[in-house]
This record gives sequence, structure tokens and C-alpha cells, in this order.
Amino acid sequence: MTFQALLVCKDDDATAVLTPVLSGFGVGVQSCGYTEAMVRLSEQRFDAVVVDFDDPHSAALILQNASQASPRRNTVTVALLADKSKVRSVFGAGANFVLYKPVSYDQAQASLRAATALIKRERRRSFRVPIQLPTQLRVLNGPEMEGILLDLSEDGLDVLSAQPLCPSACISAHFNLPGHDSPIELRGEVAWANPNGQSGVRFVDLSDSLRATLKSWVAANAPELPPEDPEPVSQCLLTDLSLGGCYVKTESPFPEHSGIVLSLRIEDIEVNVEGVVRIMHPEYGMGIEFASRTSFQRDNVASLIEALSSRPGVTPELSITPRSLSAVEGHDPSEDDAAEDSLLELLRHHDGMSQEDFLEALRKQRRSEEVASN
Repeated sequence: MTFQALLVCKDDDATAVLTPVLSGFGVGVQSCGYTEAMVRLSEQRFDAVVVDFDDPHSAALILQNASQASPRRNTVTVALLADKSKVRSVFGAGANFVLYKPVSYDQAQASLRAATALIKRERRRSFRVPIQLPTQLRVLNGPEMEGILLDLSEDGLDVLSAQPLCPSACISAHFNLPGHDSPIELRGEVAWANPNGQSGVRFVDLSDSLRATLKSWVAANAPELPPEDPEPVSQCLLTDLSLGGCYVKTESPFPEHSGIVLSLRIEDIEVNVEGVVRIMHPEYGMGIEFASRTSFQRDNVASLIEALSSRPGVTPELSITPRSLSAVEGHDPSEDDAAEDSLLELLRHHDGMSQEDFLEALRKQRRSEEVASN
């Protein structure tokens, strides 16, 4: 399966670096100027848009058009930036990733590896198999209602319900999948909803066995093969950890608000923890808040802490895989959780902080924890 990127850049040196790197990741590249980019975005679907912020106004308009072109299929966006002090404003304009100019080959490889993983993940998420099945739906704390399943993927479904659903509503679905003996029961969050009762649902807290079942069924019933699974980012170093979150040093960080799965292996123990990227420092690292909507997620975090604390001096294998460009925000970000968790509080209240200020705050936390433990 071929992926397509639109490269909007007048910098010949950057273009000469980015084009072969993207091609090496299986991404075809179309290059053009700012004006022509607007036309192409209205006529074609791109998996990624890479835009030079030498003209900030035009670049911001292109990112805005990229997000509006396919509102149900997320486009991964990359900004080329010469002035590092403008990085927060570029993220605010809609960039998922930032590459600092002049762009080197190694830098492009590291950042675009993470971007390509997200491209593959988003294509898998949008890869759905049409089907019509009766289903039983129940909104959290609400009555059960009839519905018709319209299509299905390993991450979500489209459904037509007897009554319109509300965006962000938590629902459960129950149906019999053809070729599968046991009924399927799952939970999800309404991502979008129309007044006619049609809605898109993203799954929440799928067990490994159920995810494998859905993945196998989609692959067996799809009219074409779905994209391959993205490779995890494995060059990671865990530098800070609490019950609420962590900071990971890596040259291939994922974007803010993206959903990830952090996998940690120590000897015979493997723990997988879901999270949301709260802050991303290009080419350096990211701060992750652990998902804690359910007891299942909280138990996973506790297992992670226990595995690390029970084996002092053992270096864990750490990898991070993207789950989605925009995470399901089912957890209520109340201040109660952060009141006694200084790392979580920092992750939630980093607005206005430069990368240097944030990292200095992390260092101060470490020193205070070392003093408290002595």
C-alpha cells in the first residue's frame, strides 16, 4: 500500500534530504509551492503534509486546509522551522511534528520514523470493512437501544442507532460477528455523530484477545489487505516516572495529544501501558500521562511501577507504539490526581514553558525526590 505526502518547500537543500528519507519509508512525495498546495489539498487525499514555515501565514493556512480536507481521516503534519523559539506557535498552528532547519539526514530519519508510524496507524484506523449486522447499544447509565452495524475496523465502527448519539458519549456494543462463535461485547466512545443516528465509535480498553480477534476478522474480510502494523520506536530512555505519567527521552517523539502504548520488558515480565502525549520536544523526548479511566488501566500502571522497583539496577527494554493521532480523552483531568503527583502536575501545566524551562523543572523534581528518599 502506497502512502502519499505533500511537500511544500522552496528550500532545495531540505527537499533533497526529505524526499529520499520519505521514499525510504514507503511514502511517495509530491513537491510544490504554497499556492499550488491549496489546490492539491482540495483535489487529493494526502497521508502527510510537510510545510516550510519560512512563510508562517501561508504555512498555517496549508495546515488548516490539510485538517479540513478529510475531517474523518487524520493527516499527519510536519513543519520545517528555522527559529526554535517559535516551536510552540507552530504546534498551535496545527503541526504534529517539527524538523529544525537546516535539516540533516539523521534528524529527518529519526523524526520521520515516528511520523511514518503514525501514518500507518491512521490508515489502519480508517481501514474499515462494510457490513450490516444488528447490534445492541447502551449509553453509559442509559437504556439499551437497537442499532445496525455499518462497518468495522480493529479500532472502531460506524453504527446507525435508533436514537441519535452524542459525541464523546461512552457506549457499549453487543453483536454476533460472522464466523465467530462467541458474541462480541466491547466499549467505546462516540467520535462523531449525525442527527440521523449514524455515529462513529472508537473502541476503549480492548483486551489483547479481542483486539486480535477483530484484527484477524478485518484482514480476512477486507476487499484489500490493510496496511501493516507500524514499527515501535525502540530507542527510548525512561528518565522520570510516577503513578500518573512519565518522561521518555527519544529522538523520535510522538505528537502532543496522540495516543500511545508504552511497552516495558524486564527479564520475564512485560507490561503494556496506554497513555497520552502531553508535551513533545522535537528530537529530544516527550512527556506522557498514563490513561487511568478504568481499574484495568490503573492496574497496568501499578504493575509497571512494581516491575521497575522490584529489579533495581536492571535496565528495561522500552518501546513505544502509536495508537492514534488524537487520543480518546476518557479520563477526567481533575486536579485531584495531580495534587500529590508533581510529575503529572507538570505534564498538565506546561503551557508557556520553553523546553529548557520544562527540563529544568524535571531536574528540580528529581533532586527533591532524591533528598526525600535519603
